[in-house]
Amino acid sequence: MTTRALDSIYDLAVIGGGVNGCGIARDAAGRGASVVLFEQGDFAGATSSASTKLIHGGLRYLEHYEFRLVREALMEREVLWAMAPHIIRPLRFVLPHHDGLRPAWLLRLGLFLYDHLGGRKKLPATRTLDLTRDEAGKPLRDGYTRGFEYSDCWVEDSRLVVLNALDAAERGADIRPGCRVVSAERGADHWRIEVEEGGVRETIRARVLVNAAGPWVHEVLAKVVRVNSPANVRLVQGSHIVVPKLYEHDRAYIFQNADGRIIFAIPYEQDFTLIGTTDRDYKGAPHQVKASPEEIAYLCAAASEYFKAPVTPEQVVWTYSGVRPLYDDGASKAQEATRDYVLELENGEGKPPLLSVFGGKITTYRRLAEHAIEKLGPHLAALAKPAWTRGATLPGGDFAVGDQPRLVAQIQRAHPWIEEALARRLVRAYGTRALRLLDGLRSPADLGRVFGADLTEAEVRYLMREEWARTAADVLWRRSKLGLRLSPAEAEALDAFMAEELRPAARRAAQ
Repeated sequence: MTTRALDSIYDLAVIGGGVNGCGIARDAAGRGASVVLFEQGDFAGATSSASTKLIHGGLRYLEHYEFRLVREALMEREVLWAMAPHIIRPLRFVLPHHDGLRPAWLLRLGLFLYDHLGGRKKLPATRTLDLTRDEAGKPLRDGYTRGFEYSDCWVEDSRLVVLNALDAAERGADIRPGCRVVSAERGADHWRIEVEEGGVRETIRARVLVNAAGPWVHEVLAKVVRVNSPANVRLVQGSHIVVPKLYEHDRAYIFQNADGRIIFAIPYEQDFTLIGTTDRDYKGAPHQVKASPEEIAYLCAAASEYFKAPVTPEQVVWTYSGVRPLYDDGASKAQEATRDYVLELENGEGKPPLLSVFGGKITTYRRLAEHAIEKLGPHLAALAKPAWTRGATLPGGDFAVGDQPRLVAQIQRAHPWIEEALARRLVRAYGTRALRLLDGLRSPADLGRVFGADLTEAEVRYLMREEWARTAADVLWRRSKLGLRLSPAEAEALDAFMAEELRPAARRAAQ
């Protein structure tokens, strides 16, 4: 192992490449601050790729009187949709009602607040459904006659994180995946941060340090920064299952369970249905979390209470699980713990500030970043510029909401040899940057090798060049969900190709 040091000093150093860390880095870089971000693995490698993939107000949080959080989240839905219309889309949710759980009047009241609390403009309002006549009633068991339908949004969560990192980099931030923070020491006017990347140790200096390590926020405080914090984090496990498509229409369901919890059933990747989530306290290491047989059985049983066709563990084609680092508010049940965020600023005796991020949800990441910058502003002159991210699109999102068909047609005019299904997928993933991916390609042969499904060498090279992808998992599960379609052998071949492509760069870096 070699060691080197740099003389330059950054305004802001961020630990953690999840949605909050990347959002803060983007906001700060856009205000002109010099920013460096360290992520020990890949972006969205933990909690931020394990969500239910919703941009939503959190209907059930109204029951816990989280009105500030719900209002902020509701207001963010259309803001984020306009920022990234390629990876965010509106989605209608069907809530079947039956006696014995939450009464109809309470649901109507909650949905009235949901419609009016957040300044909804483009998303359709709530309506009542006759499930004996509406198509949404067909997959459900007999007995469900009435329901409610309301609006939220869907997001490809891991791509949201990567696009924030990409935008931060294009605004001047130094973005470093695969870079582990070993230690951070506070000096008189700056932090000295020792990091390790590819066997090389380096000392970085920064005026402000942000701890956005998600489930590892306390570990960073205790073992990296070595400070005590009065705030506690409550690790709550949320698991999901994916099964072959359970119904034909394009709406999602929200189901109430007898234990007070709710689950969603959501159309997923054209051919599948996503079911989740669970809520239970988690005591293990965050990187070892996985859906347990008990959770899988719970989700199957909960869905089977509503669907005519039983959902069984044998149908499950994929599971994923994440650990939410919630702020510990002393709630007795995991599902009752607050999803609101807490920003703890520690700058005792005029020393360089440390900001730690507790809790939060993907919907409110942009506002969390703004609030973080507001807290740090008095301590860092480089952050004095006004907030700017509201209305600023993410990479590839510079087109009007609902304009995806025009982009697909534009790609097919420029490249008439590309099949419409591939053009649609590229637009959903990359937006206007699909044109950059395809720039200079003149025939199917120019796409290069096909690794499986419609994943081509040209797309893989783009992801490696533009979005920091280094392994097959980065491509198949975080930059896309094509892992659902490639065989293990195809995934191994992709891994081998990428490793070979990276070898020359690794040799150059070692010289």
